[in-house]
Amino acid sequence: MSETIPFVDLYAQYKSIKREIDQAIKEVIKNSAFIRGKFVEKFEEEFSSEIGVEHCISCANGTDALYITMKALGVSRNDEVIVPAHSWISTSESVSQAGGKVIFCDTELDTFTIDPKKIVEKITKNTVGIVPVHLYGQSANMTEIIKIAKKYKLWVIEDCAQSHLAKHAGQMTGTFGNAATFSFYPGKNLGAMGDAGAILTNDLSLAEKMTMFARHGGLKKGDHNIEGINSRLDGLQAAILSVKLKQLKNWTIQRREIASFYNSKLLDINQIKTPSSFGYDEHVYHLYVIKAEKRDALAAHLKKRHIETIINYPVSLPFLKAYERLKHSPKDFPTAFSNQSKILSLPIYPEIKKEHKLRIVNCIKEFYCE
Repeated sequence: MSETIPFVDLYAQYKSIKREIDQAIKEVIKNSAFIRGKFVEKFEEEFSSEIGVEHCISCANGTDALYITMKALGVSRNDEVIVPAHSWISTSESVSQAGGKVIFCDTELDTFTIDPKKIVEKITKNTVGIVPVHLYGQSANMTEIIKIAKKYKLWVIEDCAQSHLAKHAGQMTGTFGNAATFSFYPGKNLGAMGDAGAILTNDLSLAEKMTMFARHGGLKKGDHNIEGINSRLDGLQAAILSVKLKQLKNWTIQRREIASFYNSKLLDINQIKTPSSFGYDEHVYHLYVIKAEKRDALAAHLKKRHIETIINYPVSLPFLKAYERLKHSPKDFPTAFSNQSKILSLPIYPEIKKEHKLRIVNCIKEFYCE
């Protein structure tokens, strides 16, 4: 029986940096630096420097990062926040949890990111902000989004959960908006060994509000200026992330090489559309997502041949049961609705074996040539 090709192999990643990871964990235990402390502060400094933003507020996870940012920006009842129809639910549920109203916007056909041309028609007197998501590692069109935000005096939160080191027009994602949120979920391009997240901003006042809210409402222990929440990055995860951050640029190069291999080998299959990366963007391929005719049959074919695939995401946000109350129909978001039945994520991670890449493309060709 053929060896199973996993969708992602986190153990292979660990083995490649085992000595450094094990030493980092030992140091945290030796120092009993489990909650905040020097390892967290070190990672915050390193990550903000890597992205090129002044302030990094670490927190428990990427969803908390969005929620904390919206609370600090003052989202409240009747405030409308525009989010893409095609994303993970963290993007939209954070709006609701903060007290605002979710306004979905359709996406671009080939990038899967929010369509700037559709944003303006969603703006009302109650609109306060936009949350573009850099999906799958592809930047949203921040040039146009920032123009719209400035014209209508809206804030922008960049959801960078899948775009570590991605760029738009030569500028790093996470540096365009009022703030940017990151997830370090284990499978991300920069992933912890548990949940972890962070927020970046150049706004000192906003940074202090977010820090305060994430730490029970105070900047010092026992000094509570407001009611907040408990959302902290622990020392073990911070130390692990510091080790992995040193590898991120090289891992990104490897992801791009794998994507280039897939692109070249799948180019002649008319039933497949490979990911788009425009000349002014630098895709980081958190996910390698094709659009495929007979998608479900292709996925079943690959599964029989022990190749794992995933659909990210099988149902666009407006059509989830969680948003039935909004009574949306496919005609409201035609692009997102069309894409949801075609998308399929193929295995992509820096440690993937050459023979596995070949087997994946050969099995796809086999399916369409049957």
